[in-house]
Amino acid sequence: MRVLTKAVVGAATAAGIALGGLAAAGPAAAAPAPVQQSAQSEVGTLAVVNLGLSKTQAMRWQCWLRDLGYKPGTIDGRLGSNSWEAAQTLFKHLNFYSGRIDGIVGSGTVEGLQRFLNSRGYGYKLAVDGIAGERTQDAFADYADRHYC
Repeated sequence: MRVLTKAVVGAATAAGIALGGLAAAGPAAAAPAPVQQSAQSEVGTLAVVNLGLSKTQAMRWQCWLRDLGYKPGTIDGRLGSNSWEAAQTLFKHLNFYSGRIDGIVGSGTVEGLQRFLNSRGYGYKLAVDGIAGERTQDAFADYADRHYC
């Protein structure tokens, strides 16, 4: 169908040019009708949210999640959606998180992280407020430095 449409438009354009050029051919011959095309867009990688962890600390966290049987994706020190889905799954298994497993770091994920860190016995005593402030980030970094493979 597309080839036929192009052939008809091409023939009409050629006839218009032969009969006096595009200026005299009118708007119908000068601008062929738009052809509807389906567009596919590729969704890019979701943002990396390391919550203050260095690349090395983030790799340790990913490795630790992997060794527990969760799937953080590539161990690259970039906490993207796969890493956070793995963490959310861990938090959910521990009853620290009740949201969707979607890899998005929202307040519920941060609350799960805060509950998790508080449960580890290192005296973090974080407020479970869903805000990844300095104390939460420091505790996360400390935990990542203590547990790695």
